[in-house]
Amino acid sequence: MTAISTTKSHRIGELRPSQLLFSFGVGSIIDLPRLSVMVMGLDDWNVANTREIVEERLLQAVKAQLGQQVEKLRFPPAIEEQNGAPLAGFYDETSKVGVPVAVFPRWMLCPEYSCRLLAPLESGLFQLKTDLFHPDKTRYVHVNCPKSGLSRPAVLPARFLVACSAGHLDDFPWERFVHSGPTKCNYRLRLLELGVSGEAADILVKCDTCGESKRMSEAFGEAAAKSLPPCSGRSPHLRSYVEENCKEKNRAILLGASNSWFPVYLSALSIPKAPDKLGLLVESYWTLLKNASSPDIMKAFRNSDLLPRLATYSEEDIWSAIQRKNSLDSGQAPDSGETKATNLKLPEWQVLSDPSSMAANLTANGGYSDFQITPIAPPVAFQKQLEEVVLVERLREVQALIGFTRIESPRDFGEADAFPSEHRVKLARKAPSWVPAAEVRGEGLFLRFNEAAILDWLAQPYLQNYDYAFRKAHRKWRKFRGIPNLEAGYPGTRYILLHSLSHALMRQLTLECGYTAASIRERIYSSYPEEEGGPMAGILIYTAAPDSEGTLGGLVALGQPEQLGHHLEAALDQIRLCASDPLCAEHFSTRGQTLHGASCHACLFAPETSCERGNKYLDRSVLVPTVDKDYLAFFQ
Repeated sequence: MTAISTTKSHRIGELRPSQLLFSFGVGSIIDLPRLSVMVMGLDDWNVANTREIVEERLLQAVKAQLGQQVEKLRFPPAIEEQNGAPLAGFYDETSKVGVPVAVFPRWMLCPEYSCRLLAPLESGLFQLKTDLFHPDKTRYVHVNCPKSGLSRPAVLPARFLVACSAGHLDDFPWERFVHSGPTKCNYRLRLLELGVSGEAADILVKCDTCGESKRMSEAFGEAAAKSLPPCSGRSPHLRSYVEENCKEKNRAILLGASNSWFPVYLSALSIPKAPDKLGLLVESYWTLLKNASSPDIMKAFRNSDLLPRLATYSEEDIWSAIQRKNSLDSGQAPDSGETKATNLKLPEWQVLSDPSSMAANLTANGGYSDFQITPIAPPVAFQKQLEEVVLVERLREVQALIGFTRIESPRDFGEADAFPSEHRVKLARKAPSWVPAAEVRGEGLFLRFNEAAILDWLAQPYLQNYDYAFRKAHRKWRKFRGIPNLEAGYPGTRYILLHSLSHALMRQLTLECGYTAASIRERIYSSYPEEEGGPMAGILIYTAAPDSEGTLGGLVALGQPEQLGHHLEAALDQIRLCASDPLCAEHFSTRGQTLHGASCHACLFAPETSCERGNKYLDRSVLVPTVDKDYLAFFQ
């Protein structure tokens, strides 16, 4: 598979770098025109055509999760392009750039209606056919199909697999399933469809040799416990099996099911650390300067055309600035032995909640290319609830893939940096020295709430009862899914308030900012006074794109007090009533099957790419009065 950097001149098998992190990363299955393939582990990747992404704060967080052996964040392998077209020719060796894949699943089905043979590739019944000039026609064909005459029908991947919540994945155990256990039968299987619905109850697996048959509906629900064997412990992307028997429940899933692969990733905003102009320049040129080993090299760097803005500084000053940055990036404060925290949001909050000093520093020292902010007053009508608004005119976000899950989404467990490692599937057989990453640039709006107003609101007896009920729902929800440590991951009513307003405002801003709903994201800063770095109460709504120039300013333009005030009022008015009321307004999780209050797709839910908690911990009744509750609202 090849990574590309633009949307022009697509080739078969091309993926955007961001897709290799969030949609089709290591361990996921990709549908090609005639095949399905799995992206293999990092051990098989060739990093010769990758470039390093420098974001030390994120790298430290990745090390905290995967180990100190991780040295770099790398962009996925990509073919160099110019004006949307590959620079390399079709036969050029440099065009053979991409990520390794292997055919999966290994069981294939002959589509001929009167044949429907089901067999693994290792059976020798299928033959690979390639076409050098038409790679989209690469396929396996059923050799000597008795029902197709002289033609050789292209076979299809079997549409059923088995997986478990420990991240294991394997071909469906067809022979054991139809024979209700291990068998010595010299089986020849067929997969028959008895109707046109495509439902599991209408699909029959039959053995021609012994006559045994079974409907696929027995692979799902309560019957699956008797019909499916224990989990095999297979990890196809690593070409390995677990040494001990896997104890997790084996489940049948469909090929291409949305729960077959969830990425586990960390993300961080690039924020400047240096207090002076030289330090900011060193941060800007860090990709080149980080490998400097002595002051003697500084003269060459200073006179280089690549670093023209350093020409006015002495070698000693540049070297001192490099040492200061190395000290910060190594996890130590310059003048103390204090270890740097891995809380990725805390440094961002510290900068965004004190924007005036940072903006003045950036202005006085020539600016910072990846972070530009302007603090402004909140809208007059919301000065009681909002402390400050910050226009983030330019930002850079770096995201790193550290693993994945199957069956259960990582968002079920809480923040990614608090995700339990035992539920995260490894990206490589060995401890990785690098992880795939991507960077995007864009803009955003940051709203900082008045802490006193939030504390007064939370102190109300109604809110304390509400928090108790939601915490109870949180415990039931985790218990219902078999997630250990029932209390862990509960964000509190403060988070529910911030999260709900973020969704309401995102839905409103998409009407005028010019960006699609799926391209706008949220970043919630929430913690109580007694927690590390607390208190925090703010939301960042932003959009970003892979282009080095970022986005066009449509979001920042709506942050001016008059504009933002209008959109806040409109967002709150829109959610007072929902098209699904009174059912929506009366909803509250009591049985552990959902984890939200008065919210649904008609009023608060956002696209999966936008929400950091999978549309959980939402309730519009904490924002405004609803038809069911009028006593919880923060905005009366």
